Amino acid sequence: MSVPASPIASAEQAAAAPPSGAGAAAILAAGIGAFSLAVFAIAGDKIAALKSFFTFSRPTGPLSGVTTCTVAAWLIAWAAFHGLWRRREIAIKPVAIAAVVLLVLSLLLTFPPIADLF
Repeated sequence: MSVPASPIASAEQAAAAPPSGAGAAAILAAGIGAFSLAVFAIAGDKIAALKSFFTFSRPTGPLSGVTTCTVAAWLIAWAAFHGLWRRREIAIKPVAIAAVVLLVLSLLLTFPPIADLF
């Protein structure tokens, strides 16, 4: 038989919990990173100037720049949101929904029949 937690212990635990902003920043940055990969991949395939720009390594072609720029976009988004939110309590549900929407869009955009529409 378990002993119910006292209201004082629950309040102390809630007060000791770190704010959710840092976690929310990481979640949203992941969605932004996934979406940027899809956008950069399509742009690198369809726009000649960007294809040239994204070619950081000739043997790899534009994929080298697409992935490098995607990691940069993810890190910038993470750093920016972390700086803004690290000491704040952020509602995780809307952030998670936005991240999932960005992830689903990125998956759809990298699906060849959809990517070929652009």
